[in-house]
Amino acid sequence: MIASETQNEKQKRMTTSPVEKLILKLAAPTIISMLVTTFYNMADTFFVGKLENTSATGAVGVVFSLMTIINAVGFYFGHGSGNYISRKLGAGDVSDAETMASCGFFWAIIGGATITALGMILINPLAKVLGATDTIMPFAVKYMRIILIGAPYMCASIVLNNQLRYQGNAFFAMLGLVTGAVLNIGLDPLFIFVFDLGVSGAAWATIISQFISFVILWIGCRKSDNLKIKLKNFTFRAKYFLQIARGGLPSLLRQSLVSLAMMTLNNVIGVYGDAAVAAMAIVTRITAFLNSATLGFGQGFQPVCGFNYGAEKYDRVKKAYLFCLQFGTVFLLVSSALFFIIAPQLITLFQSSDAEVIRMGTVILRCHLTTLPLMALITLSNMTFQTIGLVGRATLLASSRQGLFFMPAILLLPLAFGINGVYVSQCVADVCAASLALPLIINEFRLMNKALREKQAEKELHINETA
Repeated sequence: MIASETQNEKQKRMTTSPVEKLILKLAAPTIISMLVTTFYNMADTFFVGKLENTSATGAVGVVFSLMTIINAVGFYFGHGSGNYISRKLGAGDVSDAETMASCGFFWAIIGGATITALGMILINPLAKVLGATDTIMPFAVKYMRIILIGAPYMCASIVLNNQLRYQGNAFFAMLGLVTGAVLNIGLDPLFIFVFDLGVSGAAWATIISQFISFVILWIGCRKSDNLKIKLKNFTFRAKYFLQIARGGLPSLLRQSLVSLAMMTLNNVIGVYGDAAVAAMAIVTRITAFLNSATLGFGQGFQPVCGFNYGAEKYDRVKKAYLFCLQFGTVFLLVSSALFFIIAPQLITLFQSSDAEVIRMGTVILRCHLTTLPLMALITLSNMTFQTIGLVGRATLLASSRQGLFFMPAILLLPLAFGINGVYVSQCVADVCAASLALPLIINEFRLMNKALREKQAEKELHINETA
């Protein structure tokens, strides 16, 4: 199929416009989307914390691991299909890109439905594995049972969001996510306090708002020049499944390891009481909020990276990466310094009735903030390898922070240093992951520079021969 005029114009814009201007334009809505998306869980934690029940706050933190599993499946199909789509659009192959869009979407629904079925059957042992203590368990099961209902369309929403971004249409992605998040914030107090549903109300607010977000994203995919999701294009052909695996495996592994790390952390820190679990839940939301801006900027970078790599314009890929790395590092440095100063006030905002939660949360937050700026290097390097299809390096980086480094740290350091070992485990993992990412990305750009030199030499040789 020959690319339409609109797709040709998009390809030209993505491969010729100044990368800084292009990334800022694409990143603005994705940054807003990521920042607002974190409010889904921040809102639940904030309003549940007003119940003055430390165990209920801990339950939201425990079930966050389940939300991470749902996200892992969504990102697997979303990033896997989206990476392929951006490269195909960069090369002008619209038909193949459209088939992949349908495959990613429908496979995500199947994956989400599987999570729902297994989760409902195994809900009590699952809550225990996620790290629920005996006192947290009743609240976690209530919250989890409702969240599981929304798993299929929550996975599909992530796919639609990513596919829209990789096509260079981040506005529709932002619209869907922002609407859902704003609705979540409005529904939380209504269901929790007015309807007196407690922690169950927070869960209902989340899945209802996520469904509205899904509907808006679906409408966005039907608009303008976006690739259309069609059931007739859905196929089980190995070609597309393997391509999704190549592009999505790093995301699946990264998100799965985040979930596994959080389960392990909840079980380790649960020894120190519900206050410790609640404090960690609050800190996780705050650091996720800061890092979401970097993720949003990186998501603005990914379509630029994919289109230009597909068009073999490696100099633009490198230029885009360095621009995003500088922006992300400076943002996280400034934000971490500010949040370090006001750490007690931030924890109090979520849980004002438990002095122990405030004390522990302040210490944990300040520890995590000391190495948070390294996330710009770690995240952007991983996104680069994932987008250009280097699944091995992308998977290694994706598994490094929460898998290769954090898991050993959280299991071993508390044995030697007690609760202080829990506090510094994430810092150790961040330093190690950044030390791994730096030489890998430097070597990759050396290879790109070599490819550019060879391409230029071939071009000059051809000119000389024709002359």
